[in-house]
Amino acid sequence: MSIYLTGSLAYDRLMRFSGKFADSILPEQIESLSVSFFIDHFEEKLGGNAGNIAYSLYLLGEKPIIVASAGKDFGPYKSMLEEWGLPTHGITVHENQLTAGCYITTDLVNNQIAAFHAAALMEPSTFVFPAMNAATDIGIICPSNPNDMTTHPREYKEQGVAYIYDPAQQLPILSREDVLASVEGALLLMGNDYEIKLVMEKTGRTLAELLQLTTQGIIATMGEKGSVLYHKDGSQTHVEAVPVAEVRDPTGAGDAYRAGLLKGLTQGSTLLEAARLGAVCAAFCIEVSGPQAHVFTQGTFKKRYNSAFPA
Repeated sequence: MSIYLTGSLAYDRLMRFSGKFADSILPEQIESLSVSFFIDHFEEKLGGNAGNIAYSLYLLGEKPIIVASAGKDFGPYKSMLEEWGLPTHGITVHENQLTAGCYITTDLVNNQIAAFHAAALMEPSTFVFPAMNAATDIGIICPSNPNDMTTHPREYKEQGVAYIYDPAQQLPILSREDVLASVEGALLLMGNDYEIKLVMEKTGRTLAELLQLTTQGIIATMGEKGSVLYHKDGSQTHVEAVPVAEVRDPTGAGDAYRAGLLKGLTQGSTLLEAARLGAVCAAFCIEVSGPQAHVFTQGTFKKRYNSAFPA
């Protein structure tokens, strides 16, 4: 059994400004803005949707195959993946590029200014999928470069392998035809509630029409409101968010949810059970700072699941 993760790898550079952005920005000068902020705290964290999902799957006892592109500075990230015992052979390193980077500055009242440098992320992966097991293997297509996001669904369908299609913020650069072709035959279409509406707008299809293109349905996540499972028969199931001790950082919670979902699907859980695993995994992530900082054991995870979703 193999889990394939098409997506991104990135370094998250997190910076803290001890003042307020608003105090440095003059509304009347907004058209000729030129400001500088003194940073008093800097952190670099491992990120990217594929890396984040892989980390939570590692905690859940899995060894997924990351299919992504990285750059010449990938060494520290690769070393950490290897320390966790995760395979790296699916990662293409482009020596003429840097690994993607997200630069986020947060002020005293938690306003943020962010910039994302795609770099190697926009280079196609050179990974060649092996002969896969249609009965046990599964894949997920997360935001990455357009080439991988359109060719990998075709690869899965050719080999009869189930996959989740999760285009998210890359929807604007994908064609209507590519999105429709990728949704058709997918096990699930997935995104937050706004992104699902964007898929409907992009494709010109209703929710009911998109449902019929998938084999199991659609999942829309809604942050602290939980998630909704839209089933092929037109019914809906609401999955409550798992209570948290403290919301430290929502970054990566959606990726943690996807890891729990994938874990459940690979072990034969129902869609509802798998989504609940995702909700528990997301709760652990939200309680710490960073998308790859949460920890749990099989025991603590099971205990929290049973507490949140008693039989």
